[in-house]
Amino acid sequence: MSDTPVLLEKNGAIALLTINRPDKLNALNLHVLDVLAQRLDEIEADDSIRVVVLTGAGRKAFVAGADIAELAPMDYHAALRFSTSGNRCLSRIEKSAKPYIAAVNGFALGGGCELALVCDVILASNTARFGFPEVTIGVIPGFGGTQRLARLIGRNAAKHWTMTGDIYPAAEAQRIGLVYRLHDPEELMDAAMKTAGKMARRAPLAVAECKNIINRGIQLPLDYALEAESRAFATLFQTEDQSEGMQAFLGKRKPDFRGK
Repeated sequence: MSDTPVLLEKNGAIALLTINRPDKLNALNLHVLDVLAQRLDEIEADDSIRVVVLTGAGRKAFVAGADIAELAPMDYHAALRFSTSGNRCLSRIEKSAKPYIAAVNGFALGGGCELALVCDVILASNTARFGFPEVTIGVIPGFGGTQRLARLIGRNAAKHWTMTGDIYPAAEAQRIGLVYRLHDPEELMDAAMKTAGKMARRAPLAVAECKNIINRGIQLPLDYALEAESRAFATLFQTEDQSEGMQAFLGKRKPDFRGK
């Protein structure tokens, strides 16, 4: 496999993004984050890419966390730069109009769990493991883990996860709503690509708006969120995809969505 720490492959409208440091359990460091940012630039610039599947090389780890050898000697300023760089990179995935599917095939710890959390759907092998063990080495999650986890699973569960540093099996992660669906390890990537293919065939602007309005609305009081949804719904009636989709439905044919 290539020495490049983040691989990008295209299969039609689907991009496969792979963290590629299997000998280090795909641990994140500044170089990995820099290359990941470059790959995100490529994805955003390519209009033919409609869905991204994000995974880690090998079956031992999705991403086992940050590279502790690089973190250990950091001072305050270096640590702040590292956290800021990671947060900026992960936020780009969260805010992208394109859906990201995490295919978690092993350990997703610390920064790896944070990377999964910014994806829109998390699929995992039934042998995957999740957790935030940062307190066991004297720090806390630094790429948004405390904030996104609490919003997803609630304050009490998020405090238990982050304050104990425990590592949980995939079944527990699914039970609390962190993981959407579990698969046998050998079936995980096929399942992720099948889900990606289904999303890629849908109207791209509508898919993007689903992602946007859910992410925005969950931060708002319900009345404001409902108003935002109504405006997003109405805005899509100004698109060619809406006209094509409804005419295809009425004509009993498959739609040809162009993302316009």
